[in-house]
Amino acid sequence: MVFSVIIPVYNRPDEIRELLQSLTTQTFTDFEVIIVDDGSDNPCKLVVESFKEELQVRYFWIENIAQGFARNFGMNLAKGDYFVLFDSDCIIPSQYFEVLDKAIKTRKLDAHGGPDAAEEGFSNFQKAINYSMTSLLTTGGIRGKLKDPSKYQARGFNMGLSKKAFEVTKGFVDPNRGEDIELSMRLKKMGFRLELVEEALVYHKRKNTWQSFFRQSYSFGQNRINVSRYHRDAVKLVHLMPAVFLLGWIMVIGLMVIGYWIPAFSVFLTAGFLVYGLWILAVFVHSTFINKSPWVGFLSVFTAFGQLSSYGAGLITEWVRKVFKG
Repeated sequence: MVFSVIIPVYNRPDEIRELLQSLTTQTFTDFEVIIVDDGSDNPCKLVVESFKEELQVRYFWIENIAQGFARNFGMNLAKGDYFVLFDSDCIIPSQYFEVLDKAIKTRKLDAHGGPDAAEEGFSNFQKAINYSMTSLLTTGGIRGKLKDPSKYQARGFNMGLSKKAFEVTKGFVDPNRGEDIELSMRLKKMGFRLELVEEALVYHKRKNTWQSFFRQSYSFGQNRINVSRYHRDAVKLVHLMPAVFLLGWIMVIGLMVIGYWIPAFSVFLTAGFLVYGLWILAVFVHSTFINKSPWVGFLSVFTAFGQLSSYGAGLITEWVRKVFKG
């Protein structure tokens, strides 16, 4: 058996149904599926069992230990030579494993990460979130398009590693706070070849509300600082840009007050409005063009603004907490 697919899930049986259905359409079929129900009150056992004639699938319910350790649990039971990790809210294109198998063999990969995208049938809000998470104008495109694929840090919604790499690293060392980035960095430092496989994308069907998306973005900022507990080089200049973005528009608001009393500051206020205005226009036009929808472009302005601000706030608050705690 070539691949073992590990999927942790928590109270999302409907998502598991969609994900497993997408796995039944794969053009490369030498894989097993391991579902780890991580302490769910609404387990997906019956859903999984309904696919046993179409897939080599095993189901395990465990006490809640969080997604990183749930993935370790599944990988310890896996029979394949290479382990593939998905989040439960992903839908897998039919040629995923065919593409991945070719990439592993031709590029001699020990591990990989793949991008996420929005499927045509996703809601406008889901498409706007996808834009915010993947665009050059927001995240710098670091989640799926890099000139040097070896610089990619894989994310848990779509990543994988060989059985040997898992046995050496022992998998995730943190339950759910940037554990995927930490493992990516550790794999590379231990000499394993991890690269972005751009063609091995998944459709990420996020079920976020506005509030949950911004809360998640805030936690991503915190997670980046958390990873620096394990790797001192985890935070680079690109990861600080959301904090600069947040502080920048707060400064613009401050200049609106100061400019009222000190007219000389109005030039800085004008510059601030110009910079943020041009960025907002660029996001709207770019997202509209990519998604072929002005409405998605309009929503993208708000998801992108909120995503960057929330990430920046999470990074700053976690950094302050780390400094004062030593």
